[in-house]
Amino acid sequence: MSQDRPFQPAVGDVALLEVIAIKDAGAFLNWGRSKDLLLPYSEQRSRPRVGQRVLVMIFEDDQGRPVASMRLEDFIVDQAEGLKNGDKVALVIGERTDLGIKAVVDQRFWGLLYHDELTRPLKRGERLEGYVRLVREDGRLDLSLMPSGAEKQQLAAERIMQALQAHQGFLPLSDKSPPAAIKSQLGISKSAFKQAIGKLYKQRRIIIEKEGIRLSPSE
Repeated sequence: MSQDRPFQPAVGDVALLEVIAIKDAGAFLNWGRSKDLLLPYSEQRSRPRVGQRVLVMIFEDDQGRPVASMRLEDFIVDQAEGLKNGDKVALVIGERTDLGIKAVVDQRFWGLLYHDELTRPLKRGERLEGYVRLVREDGRLDLSLMPSGAEKQQLAAERIMQALQAHQGFLPLSDKSPPAAIKSQLGISKSAFKQAIGKLYKQRRIIIEKEGIRLSPSE
């Protein structure tokens, strides 16, 4: 997602916000406006402390006032509608589970990023783009941070070329390198790396050597 300007949360958004005061009506959150956002006691799952950051949904109460709720399950559903495999979606990172990390998809649905789909550590409340890897029969979403198919291969090739240019034209990575080394340096899987270097080699953009890969002199 674009980092050109800071994210400004609004009604309908899930956001990680800091508690700046506790008063009789509830907790008050900083949401980047002159008037702080109320998190009523009735919308708290636990009692937050001043300075704590809480993941909330911003909605309008019965009087049309923006307020916050920690009860995301009242707003975010497990069964997705209107999405298909491969769709690009907006994610807000939620809680870690045994299988992976839950994320809010397009402010409406829950999805899951499996541990083996993660290319880097993720922080709770982080906002980023992702992809629907699979819409299950029950409507639940499996997510990925990488696109699939040709788009995924193109992205992997771009990351390799950028890394080569940033490291004087050489990377000590090959199809014999451990998957962890490839993911650590490039943020892609070993299979994506192998497919991408095969494509780049055929295009004569890289040279494959015993110790790694090198930019072609034509680059």
